[in-house]
Amino acid sequence: MIKQLLWSAVFTLGLSAQAEQRPNILFVYLDDFGWKDTGYMGSDFYETPNIDRLAKQGMIFTDAYSTSANCAPARACLLSGQYTPRHQVYNVGTRPRGDARHRRLEHVTGTNKLRLDIVTWAEALQKAGYRTGMFGKWHLGAPPIEQGFDVAVEHNKIPGMRGHIGRNGEYLADVLTGKTLEFISNSKGKPWCAYLSHYAVHVPLQAKRDIIKKYEAKKPGRLHQHAVMAAMIESVDEGVGRLVAKLEETGQRDNTIIFFFSDNGGYGPATDMAPLHGYKGNYFEGGIRVPFFVNWHGKIQGGQKSAEPIIGVDLYPTFLELAGGDRPEQPLDGVSLVSLFRGRKKTLGPRPLYWHFPAYLQSYDVYEEQRDPLFRTRPCSVIRLGDWKLHEYFEDGVLMLYNLRDDIGEQKDLAKERPQLVKKLHGMLQSWRKETGAIVPRAPNPRFDPEAEAKAIHAARLKLRPVK
Repeated sequence: MIKQLLWSAVFTLGLSAQAEQRPNILFVYLDDFGWKDTGYMGSDFYETPNIDRLAKQGMIFTDAYSTSANCAPARACLLSGQYTPRHQVYNVGTRPRGDARHRRLEHVTGTNKLRLDIVTWAEALQKAGYRTGMFGKWHLGAPPIEQGFDVAVEHNKIPGMRGHIGRNGEYLADVLTGKTLEFISNSKGKPWCAYLSHYAVHVPLQAKRDIIKKYEAKKPGRLHQHAVMAAMIESVDEGVGRLVAKLEETGQRDNTIIFFFSDNGGYGPATDMAPLHGYKGNYFEGGIRVPFFVNWHGKIQGGQKSAEPIIGVDLYPTFLELAGGDRPEQPLDGVSLVSLFRGRKKTLGPRPLYWHFPAYLQSYDVYEEQRDPLFRTRPCSVIRLGDWKLHEYFEDGVLMLYNLRDDIGEQKDLAKERPQLVKKLHGMLQSWRKETGAIVPRAPNPRFDPEAEAKAIHAARLKLRPVK
């Protein structure tokens, strides 16, 4: 009996020690933050010393992707661990975008809410014993408290906040960082996950006046010159510095893993992702490839850089592995990244990444990095496998093939030169759509007017101006 009690005590202590070793998770998720919008990724104007330091002390992923080129579907994929056809959040809202006379197909409506029967990673972490907090942009319908968060502060429900500026001069990025700091200070006795989902750097472009002045006086870069965008980014970076200081002050730095990510590509009228082609809202690289790094002091060797293609749905299984959580009884489309950043593997092996957008996104006033000047994107699906990327557009059936190793800017369409590869990738894309139940728009739009479309395209091209 005594022996059994001793073994039970040892086993209980072992479980307790194991629980204590599970890391806290600090997840900094930005809105409309482009691939080149940090110093460590090559900005020649924006200043991000705190973010750069974390990135260089951790592992940088150069080929990281959002699951969508705009925010609501990207967030639904992120929280559910599922590609868009499974949850059917395709756009911000469900109404068609752009002039009806220019849309050739009836768009797929989808939904604007993440279903409550879908188990989010926040719910899975709660079940694994984590305290969870969400601070910032939610955009998924039902309140975060109903989707696995113990504490939630939604950015658009903060009293007196208009865009990024509060009635008493508060700045939203500072407020959200402050709420995250409170959560970290109050999370004692159990591991925690803080999801800091900044509204920055989404429009309206608003920043602190003193920081704007600093960038107005600074020599413009060749890539970036927008003073307000630079000031918004600096405020986010200052907040990251405050978070790291809090972790060090409370003795939690070594047991906290930090993730840094963005929901889609940068805002075309204010930033630039060159040499990538495209920006927020389209499925060229500039619209979906985003900055991503992982930092875990003492656990992840610094100075690492990986070109492994990864995507937003990979975060769910990654969090589960870190937390020792159970997989829910639902499809998860990603794979854990832990083996990569812990050095157990150099690659995850060849695997396809997918995107499906059966709707429309109307154009900005700038449009030279789109297929046409009327829409940032028309209904499409995309696959990347290794170095190869295939676009399929449903209105005209066009298939475009690019080799991203040789042509990261997607300038040379190789579809006619590599017909067998096009056939292979297109077949994989079709099989994936069938497997996931993806809805493809087929019905003609009765309001489509080809003459009106042609006139609008011609008029837009006459006033074409550069993106800045």
